[in-house]
Amino acid sequence: MSNEKTLRLFYELKPGVTLPGDWFSGKIPTNIEVGENTVLDSSFCFKHYFSALPVGFRAGSNCTFWRTSLAAEENALIEIGDHTYIANASLVCSEKISIGSHVLIAGGVTVADSDFHPIMPAARIADTIALSPVGNRSRRPFVSTKPIVIEDDVWIGCNATILKGVRVGAGAIIAPGALVIEDVPPAAEVAGNPARIINR
Repeated sequence: MSNEKTLRLFYELKPGVTLPGDWFSGKIPTNIEVGENTVLDSSFCFKHYFSALPVGFRAGSNCTFWRTSLAAEENALIEIGDHTYIANASLVCSEKISIGSHVLIAGGVTVADSDFHPIMPAARIADTIALSPVGNRSRRPFVSTKPIVIEDDVWIGCNATILKGVRVGAGAIIAPGALVIEDVPPAAEVAGNPARIINR
């Protein structure tokens, strides 16, 4: 009989628990709601989760989060439907990201609902000063955010990026490496930088 530890690939996702055998010494947040049979590979998924809302993360049933970063700022909400699989992707949320059911998100994908810094040069300099070790974070300039909606049955290929304010319609396909800055109609396929419809 071997004394080697059995490697657990996935753990059931439940609020407030510490995962036995997890390589990362974190704890699952308590302000989440999760359906049945939803799993993740490590509490590291929540390393950058700072939502202070009563519910900052909501996932349906039969979802899988593998090497996924669920990064949420203080007033952020991430919502995900049933039977969605997210692999080695990054959800970076300042306000709200909504992902439907039966969505597949591949490795290297980034979904971000904010620029996380000002766009204009003078404001960027002021922001850099406010964020410096001797700065005052309460004096940060305004940073724009717009919710993202990804509807049901969407497939997002490796290394694609979806930016603030975008709605991806049901059944759409986002090609690998696409930079999505505008809404994608239902059942459309988009590719390129910036992403354009290549098939409908």
